[in-house]
Amino acid sequence: MMTAAAALAASTAWTGAFAQEEGPIKVGILHSLSGTMAISETTLKDVMLMLIEQQNEKGGLLGRQLEPVVVDIASDWPLAAEKARELIEVEEVDAVFGCWTSVCRKSVLPVFEELNSLMFYPVQYEGEESQRNVFYTGASPNQQAIPAVDYLMNEVGVERWVLAGTDYVYPQTTNKILEQYLKDAGVADEDIMINYTPFGHSDWQTIVSDIKTFGSSGKPTAVVSTINGDANVPFYRELGNQGIDAVDIPVVAFSVGEEELAGLDTAPLVGHLAAWNYFMSVDTPENAEFIEAWHAFIGDEERVTNDPMEAHYIGFNMWVAAVEKAGSTEPDAVIENIVGVEVPNLTGGTAVMLPNHHITKPVLIGEIQADGQFDVVWETEDLVEGDAWSDFLPESAVLEADWTEPVMCGNFNTETQTCGSGS
Repeated sequence: MMTAAAALAASTAWTGAFAQEEGPIKVGILHSLSGTMAISETTLKDVMLMLIEQQNEKGGLLGRQLEPVVVDIASDWPLAAEKARELIEVEEVDAVFGCWTSVCRKSVLPVFEELNSLMFYPVQYEGEESQRNVFYTGASPNQQAIPAVDYLMNEVGVERWVLAGTDYVYPQTTNKILEQYLKDAGVADEDIMINYTPFGHSDWQTIVSDIKTFGSSGKPTAVVSTINGDANVPFYRELGNQGIDAVDIPVVAFSVGEEELAGLDTAPLVGHLAAWNYFMSVDTPENAEFIEAWHAFIGDEERVTNDPMEAHYIGFNMWVAAVEKAGSTEPDAVIENIVGVEVPNLTGGTAVMLPNHHITKPVLIGEIQADGQFDVVWETEDLVEGDAWSDFLPESAVLEADWTEPVMCGNFNTETQTCGSGS
């Protein structure tokens, strides 16, 4: 016979399990709301709150409301790992949307792997990675960096290249890929200049002077910028101070969008470029509806939208679709059901989750306008599938990622037919 204490314990356990099943579905939001990356990431927190609110207005997910759990990782990468663990173990979130920098993503990745949770990463990155628990909804190099260089080389006639970046893994690896790509295209060593600066770097006078000198050889020169965060503000200001405009040395940026331009005097920047997969200026019904909803949610008609916001929009809708398909928020069920999920993007096409946990995207080159918006001057004819491993690095060209049966590997060597470690 069950004792009263045992019956009470069983009842409490059952009630707790029922409450957990019937209570809200928690969604983690892991972004920098302070520090050097807050200029870019605060908006991503805001758009996630909007998307969650919209989903709740539709009735939630699996008959349950969604509850956002927001943490500030304060542009501190070890703290990001601590906060990710807190979201999963303490708050018991079902999925996490977050990070901007690759050093943040690499800091938290082991936590998601260890605890078998889900992370949706919304920012362009250097590739060279595919992890079972991570979904990469931003661009890989073949969806941003390579097309941007092709545009400058083929449409603008650039012959000398400045690869300028913040000193961390994304710019370093992207520039390694670009350097090899340029050399394969016949660009000489002396026509490639590479420079790195710390996060938050503010004194650009000497570096911009060096760029100006490098570009004075008579050969058309461009800057390919992987400078991240608030360091972009003094960088572009110094370009203007030294009289460098887009006619002389165009800059194509991979981390400067509408949000970053909102804090700048754009007059000296008109004509400079950015490569993204979405711009606020794109004229589609989907984008118009998204912008209208954003302005209504945020209560400010002046607030802009940008590419990583669209990536969160895509990633969130893919997660919702996979959960509905699986009938569960359990990570293994979502992972099993998300490959092949197709949702609308905001540029008039669709995004598909690929077996390598990257997605399909258009590639757009935008020219900065005086109002801080971008005029699209070039775009790919078709959607581009995101590569986990670069075709332009010999050690990576033989690798592929496929998280479906029978491969189930993030770095499968097609020559040896084996799965490497650290996938």
